[in-house]
Amino acid sequence: QVQLVESGGGLVQAGGSLRLSCAASGSAFTRYAVAWFRQAPGKEREFVATISGLSGRTVYAESVKGRFTISRDNAKNTVTLQMNSLKYADTAVYYCAAGSSLVTTPSSYSYWGQGTQVTVSS
Repeated sequence: QVQLVESGGGLVQAGGSLRLSCAASGSAFTRYAVAWFRQAPGKEREFVATISGLSGRTVYAESVKGRFTISRDNAKNTVTLQMNSLKYADTAVYYCAAGSSLVTTPSSYSYWGQGTQVTVSS
């Protein structure tokens, strides 16, 4: 069982940066891949990035490659999403999720946080 809590969302101008954090509690954090997804109003939940438990292998959506960086600190049970060069299209509620595989489909992740709002003004 893993509990996830996101923080760091807010309002930023286009071109700016935000840093999201996902704090995990529970057992065996390194067993889990942790991903970020986002959901804009009226749209389906969309994969953003994911990172494996031990090796730190990462996968990114094409729309954020080169702008977003996912990292994790297993000693602190945290995963961070550094978002640079933000665009209006990045506006969404951002969720972190934990699962057993390094995949991009939401249904493969068993544990979810409550989400944090990111708003980018144009």
